[in-house]
Amino acid sequence: MNIPSKLIEDAVTEISRLPGIGKKTALRLALHLLKQNEVHTEALALALTRMRQEIQYCKTCHNISDGEECSICSSMRRDKTVICVVEDIRDVLAIENTNQFQGLYHVLGGVISPIQGIGPEELKIESLIERASQNSGEDSVKEIILALSATMEGDTTSFYLAKRLNEKGIKVSTIARGIPVGGELEYTDEVTLGRSILTRINYSSE
Repeated sequence: MNIPSKLIEDAVTEISRLPGIGKKTALRLALHLLKQNEVHTEALALALTRMRQEIQYCKTCHNISDGEECSICSSMRRDKTVICVVEDIRDVLAIENTNQFQGLYHVLGGVISPIQGIGPEELKIESLIERASQNSGEDSVKEIILALSATMEGDTTSFYLAKRLNEKGIKVSTIARGIPVGGELEYTDEVTLGRSILTRINYSSE
């Protein structure tokens, strides 16, 4: 792509690093920003810089947060006796968009994948076990929902977690298989995902 400006070319190169954006789309975006009022472009740059520098991860569930604890974990309206275990932050957003779940979350940060060298120790599993072990008071954990993608890696992770959690005597359930086998949770439509949460079933690690 022949761009007569090194400044625009550099901007196009950086924008095209974003997923799903090719060079042509990146050029259109760069030219669009160039035409905008300078205040708007600076506001975008500042928002991105602040996001990158100031974003935190919840000390409890590992979700994205503006502070030490995310708005979901700190909310008095959430059911703290139910924890939904997901692979990625995007899965939290997908489930939240269904408006069908009022419990808490736990973001693993991935799934067990021996091929990729990802074992249980690379994931946020021990902190989940620790949360499940805090069985005192009205907010003690009574159920853990495994909402992982219906892939081989997702099933392997669910099996491992169920084995660990069953030792704690906590009810372990999984979302109903309205999710297609091999499908990623974040790409599932909201109606199907919402129904899968509501019609969850007990998980057996036998």
